[in-house]
Amino acid sequence: MAEVQHLPRQHKFVIQQDGGEDAVLAYHLSTQGNNHSVDFYSTYVPPALRGKGLAEKLVYSGLKWAKEQGFHIEASCWYVAKFIR
Repeated sequence: MAEVQHLPRQHKFVIQQDGGEDAVLAYHLSTQGNNHSVDFYSTYVPPALRGKGLAEKLVYSGLKWAKEQGFHIEASCWYVAKFIR
């Protein structure tokens, strides 16, 4: 199974699958003055790959990155919200 890749220009984290759909965690960045925030708004894992922990792996990678950047973290995605409560 491939590792999580961060594609910052596309604002997403992905686990790429050979010949299939990628698992994706998408986000929006916003800046207000000196305050930077990230909103994780969508997590998607193709049906054939569900139940293997890929979404969790994506979320942990995304949250780790956001904390390292010092961003305020928001979660419009219900699945990500479970991890930051």
